[in-house]
Amino acid sequence: MALIFLFWFLMSAINIALIASTFYQLLCLLDLESDDINPFEASSRINFWVEPEFLLQGLFCILLLVTGHWIMFLLGVPLVCYHVNLYMKRKHLIDVTEVFRNLKVEKKFRLAKLGFYVIFFALVIAKYVPH
Repeated sequence: MALIFLFWFLMSAINIALIASTFYQLLCLLDLESDDINPFEASSRINFWVEPEFLLQGLFCILLLVTGHWIMFLLGVPLVCYHVNLYMKRKHLIDVTEVFRNLKVEKKFRLAKLGFYVIFFALVIAKYVPH
């Protein structure tokens, strides 16, 4: 029983980290849009958190797979595949020279990921709380 509690606590901690990372990236894009920071600073701040976010999302799915939570694993696989696709095409980092051209798309993408992570957080909390 204690291991189950520890597992879901770890999953909720990973999920909170994913939410915080995505929210921070979204805030940087909003600051860039309102001209509070320059494109180089925004790009470097966002790019610093992209790969750790990808790794945490991969770890999240691997832990779900290893522990046999198939439905939650299958819900998380599309985002992991998308992250792998972005990484393999080398399009996972924001380019300083094209940040304004892709600003709306990047904001929508991060907002969708934030919603995805919040839904996953609700699912994790639902599994975490004993019935």
